[in-house]
Order: sequence, then C-alpha cells, then structure tokens
Amino acid sequence: MLLVIPGVLDKQQLHRVQSLLADGNFVDGRLSAGKSARRVKRNEELQTDAGQMERLNSLVMGALVQNPTYQAAAMPCRVATPYYARYTPGMSYGDHVDDPIMGPPGGQYRSDISTTVFLNDPDQYTGGELVIRTSFGEQSLKLPAGDAVIYPSSSLHHINEVSAGERLVAVTWTQSMLRDPQQRELAYQLYQAREHLLQTSPDAEATTQIDHAYVNLIRMWSDPN
Repeated sequence: MLLVIPGVLDKQQLHRVQSLLADGNFVDGRLSAGKSARRVKRNEELQTDAGQMERLNSLVMGALVQNPTYQAAAMPCRVATPYYARYTPGMSYGDHVDDPIMGPPGGQYRSDISTTVFLNDPDQYTGGELVIRTSFGEQSLKLPAGDAVIYPSSSLHHINEVSAGERLVAVTWTQSMLRDPQQRELAYQLYQAREHLLQTSPDAEATTQIDHAYVNLIRMWSDPN
C-alpha cells in the first residue's frame, strides 16, 4: 500500500524544523549506507548534537506517530529514529530496496514500511521526485512540505537527480504489528469503512458488525512483538 498522508506537520512546526536544519551540519550520506546502497546513494545527512536532534525528532516524529491516518495504516510496533537528508544539485539516490533488518545489535527491528516526510515545498527544487515501483507501474511523488508518504520497504524505489535548489526530507521505517502488506491494506480499507459508518450511522446494525469484524481481524492478525 502506497498512501499519502497530508498535513503531518503544520506551518509552525515546519518553520521550526527548517530553522533547526539550517543550523545543522550535513555530511556525506554514503557514510551510513550499506555496501549495495553506497554505490547509488548521493545525498547528505544531518549530523548534529543530541540536543538539536532531540528537538527535531520531537517535532517530526511526534507529529507522525500521533497522526491517526499513520496509526491506522501502519499499525506501528516499532518506529525508527529518522534521518534527515538533503539533496542539492547533482545529487540523487539510485534504484534500491531498503534493508530488511535495521538498527544496532540489541535494538534491531524489521523494516516493513518506509516513510518520507517532505520538509520543504516542491517549488524550492527541480527534480528530486521519489519514484516507487508498484504493481500498477511507477509512482512519482513530490509532495508539499509537511506531507508524508508511506509504502512497503520491499518496494524498489529511487530519488531523481536534483538539478536546482535543495530537497529536504525526513526518512524513517516502521515495524508493523501486521507484517503482511496485503493484510495491512485490507485492514486499512476496513478501518476506513468502519470510521465512515461510525460517523454516519453509529447505531446501525451493519456498523456494529463492521466494527466487530475490524477489531477481531486485528486481534487475529496482529503481532506486537
């Protein structure tokens, strides 16, 4: 499931995030890449003191993990600390699939879902589209600042070369309580129907049936470990 989540960060939050990034120190992104990704990764990643990173994560991740659409679609069990990437002219990230297991020994997690939060507006850079290969063909995304997109970490994807301006994003990964991407998509579709019925026909028998089906399906499929 590829899902755009609009308005994860509001204008005030974006302004604070952009101010923190403007004061940050960016280093070669290949330093954090695995052997395969290092061949195609050309970007920069924020390297800063713990206090500044904590403020950034509080803003970005605090908003993301509390977003009801993200919660319903991702069913997060573990969420990784993000990295903050910058792309300037000539930078790109070639075709790759995200590593299946991430994190340090003792703190490892399975990457089920990749998330990109866009931190500046698309008119501030040329190129830089996130291109994800899906069963319906390639999907190209260049979203407004504050919007996010989630997609299976198993998807082949790349970042087109930036030819002008500066692209700023936060990238994180989620281990979901629903490991299977098809189960996640079905559960989210049922969640949407349930929410609609709860708002429009809360006392209807069909609403009660859908509500119980959703709750018990999540109980059957979920693994919080």
